[in-house]
Order: sequence, then C-alpha cells, then structure tokens
Amino acid sequence: MATNFNGASTRLLLSQPIFNVFDYGAVGNANADDSAAFEKAWEAACGVSSNTETPSLLIPMGKIFLLKPVVFQGPCKSSTIHFLVHGNIIAPGNISDWPEDERSIWILFSKVNGLTVDGGGVIDGGCMKPTALAFSDCENLELSGLNHKNSPRNHISISSCVNVSISSLNITAPSDSPNTDGIDIAGSTNLQITNLNIGTGDDCIAINGGSSYINISYVACGPGHGISIGSLGHDGENASVEEIHVKHSSFFATQNGARIKTWQGGKGYARKISYENITLMQAGNPIVIDQFYCPGQSCKNNNSSSSAVQISDVSFIGFSGTSVAEDAIKLSCDKNMGCTNIVVDDVDITSSSSKTRPHSSCVNAHGSSADTIPPLKCLQP
Repeated sequence: MATNFNGASTRLLLSQPIFNVFDYGAVGNANADDSAAFEKAWEAACGVSSNTETPSLLIPMGKIFLLKPVVFQGPCKSSTIHFLVHGNIIAPGNISDWPEDERSIWILFSKVNGLTVDGGGVIDGGCMKPTALAFSDCENLELSGLNHKNSPRNHISISSCVNVSISSLNITAPSDSPNTDGIDIAGSTNLQITNLNIGTGDDCIAINGGSSYINISYVACGPGHGISIGSLGHDGENASVEEIHVKHSSFFATQNGARIKTWQGGKGYARKISYENITLMQAGNPIVIDQFYCPGQSCKNNNSSSSAVQISDVSFIGFSGTSVAEDAIKLSCDKNMGCTNIVVDDVDITSSSSKTRPHSSCVNAHGSSADTIPPLKCLQP
C-alpha cells in the first residue's frame, strides 16, 4: 500500500508514492526480524510502473530495524526508485542468523537502475560477518547522507556499476579492525565521490581492477590505510585501472596515504592516476607505489618474474604536512618493467617527530620531480 509522507525528503513530491515499511509489518524495536517487511515493501515499490514518479521505500526515524541478509533485486518497473533511510538498520548479532551461503554480503542491491539511497539514518553492521552494503550491476546510482559503522568487512561495495554519485557519508570502524574498507570499488566506471569522512581499520577507499573514470574529492581519511589503487594482479590477474583522480583530500594518522599496490606476476595496467592537493597529518607512508605488495610478508620476491602490472602516467602534486614514517616517498617498481612517467611536484613533507627525518627511495621508477621535500633524486628519466 502506498502512503503519503510529507516529511520524508525535500526531494520528494507529495504526489509520489511512499512505501512505509511499517505498512508491511515492520516493528522497529531492534529485536524483531524486519527482513520480510522490508522485502514486501521493496517488492511493492519496485513494482510501480512510472516514468514520471519516483516510488520511495521509507524507513522512519526514531526506530531501529533488525535485518538479516537481504537482497533488493531489480530491475524495477520505474525508471527511478528511492530508498529513504531515516531510522537505524542493524545486523543480527548471532552467527546462527547468518546462513552459510549468505555470509559474504548483508544488504545487497542488484540490477537496480536509477536508485537513490539517502536519508541521514544509520547502517550498523554490528561487527559480524560480511560486507555491510553492496551494489552490483546498478546504473545511475546516488548514495548520500548516511552513517555507516562497524562493518566486519567492506562498509560499501560498488561492483560492475556505471554512473555513480557518492557524497556526504560518515563511515567509521575501529582502527584495529582488519579488512574494514570504507568503500571498495571493482569493475565500475564514471564515479563521482565527494565530501566523505572515513575512519576504519583498512583502506578508506580501495579501487580494484576494471575500474575507470573515478573522481574523488574532499575526503577526510583517517584512521585507515589511505586511498589505494589495488591491490592488483593477485594470482596473475589481468587488471585494468585508469583515469583515477583524487583531489583536495586529507590523511590523518593513516598507515598510508596515496598508494598504488600490485602483486608480482600480475598483468594489465594502472595508468592516468593523480593525487593532487593532499594534506597530511601524522600520516604514515604518504606517497607509495608498491609493486611487491604482500600482506603478511609471506611471499618470495621473484626478480625474474616475466610479468607485472604496468604502472604509468601517475602524478603526486601538492602534498603538504607531516609524516610519522621515514619513507615519506617510496616508489618501488617492478625490477624488469619499471614504472614510467611518474611526476612528483610541489611536495613538502616534514617529520611529525624531531627524532626522525623523512627521506625518499626508488626502485626502477622513471619520471620527473620538482620542488620536492624530501628530495627525490632517485627518480630516473
């Protein structure tokens, strides 16, 4: 049943159909399982056929809704659909509530075009099993205004999506929680990401293979592992990443800052990548290219490896601030293939401690540098 709700969002018209989860049996007391009610409300909203109205599923404020793993499946009949989160959504706390085959993703939107998810509410993964919120094969996706916390893995996963806008999110998890990426992107193109606060135990944003034309700006990252390209090339993967641009962002008490990481033996390329106007505050490893990536350090470096992900056309411009690491700039490229056309310019990185002095290092890195502190004399033409 569709109802009107004149306070749902300034973006909604009163004539647009609202599908309130309470009308479909939701309880919202943090204990009752509201999964079936959400599924029924979604089925009704997704079934509205209209090119002029936007059906909206409403999750009212002031309530806490318990959801077990759920899939919001498309395509929907309307060209646009709105998922309006004013209340709090929480995951079940008992492992028995997570079926074995549903422990990789908690909330999934699949093949939904013209989807907007917003509203100012909270999505709380509860530090249980899977990725908290995932979007797969979606086109013209807008995600904004929400608070995401305590996902046991990626907070938000974007996979095989086209034309995505992500803005005004707060994403938090304990700094010592492993694999809790803020946003993980794979196989997606044409993304605009701006005005985010992300503090987790892993990458604030990770961009994986098959991704291109991604613009990231005004992201406050920390704690966490920085904004990363990769890791790419694991188990000989043929990876492709290009046209990734990060601007006007900051790294506070992060393990890394601007990072590109690839495994030995991979294939493909990472190219046309830029990090510009970056502020550092006690950041570790502010500028990193690591073609010997091996978490846990259990890998053997293979200097005779016949393949590597080709890294080229990468710029680090306008970095300033402090670092806790001695390796302020570390460009470790494949010993056979190397990295080409690496540009480092207008960089001023000082130590956050009077006891250390930042320096730079290179392995087979080629390009140019200017106005860089610490000096980058190891960069080859």
